[in-house]
Amino acid sequence: MATHHVSSLSLLRPAVVGTAALRKFELPFSLQCRRRPCGSFITRAAGTDMLGDFGSRDPFPQELESNFGEKVLGFQSTEHKILIPTATALSLSQQDCSPVSPLQAPMSADDARKLLKKIVGWRLIDEDGGLKLQCLWKLRDFKCGVELINRILEVVEPTGHFPSLHLEQPNQVRAELWTDSIGGLSMNDFIVAAKIDLIKTSDLVPKKRIWA
Repeated sequence: MATHHVSSLSLLRPAVVGTAALRKFELPFSLQCRRRPCGSFITRAAGTDMLGDFGSRDPFPQELESNFGEKVLGFQSTEHKILIPTATALSLSQQDCSPVSPLQAPMSADDARKLLKKIVGWRLIDEDGGLKLQCLWKLRDFKCGVELINRILEVVEPTGHFPSLHLEQPNQVRAELWTDSIGGLSMNDFIVAAKIDLIKTSDLVPKKRIWA
């Protein structure tokens, strides 16, 4: 039996693949689409949570008349698998922070450097024997610094994971992230950093001079 693997974050919104109308789902498990001999498709959840069958329908008369089965790539015995990545494959800014046990080991420097590529403007610093994330903003004036801190607090408050914020004279804001309970970095720090990256700052930074 031939098997095709398709990697996707979500199923297509009502688009007919053969005769299967697949609706959009964002689920952390694998789906299997098996073509029935009569021409219809049946979709099954293949994971720890068995949700049963969904998305299956019989072909319409017009589809039968068009001999659509002869035009579909593959054979009647072909099994199509749609593999949906886990949450770690999603953008960091779309993920939620999770509780961190004090017994958990801090993130290694190698893992931290890999995740550092997924956030903008942050750097790793080694302070007091533990890794931290640090980001600096040069702003137009002191008032813009206060406004940026307010915007950061508004974004991170729902996460429950707060950065250390410093308003430094005359126009600089410094943010540092680490997980104090484990004395280093956790995934939560990178998630919060990615959410902070989405904050609009174009109206707070110094305006560029344009020379004629």
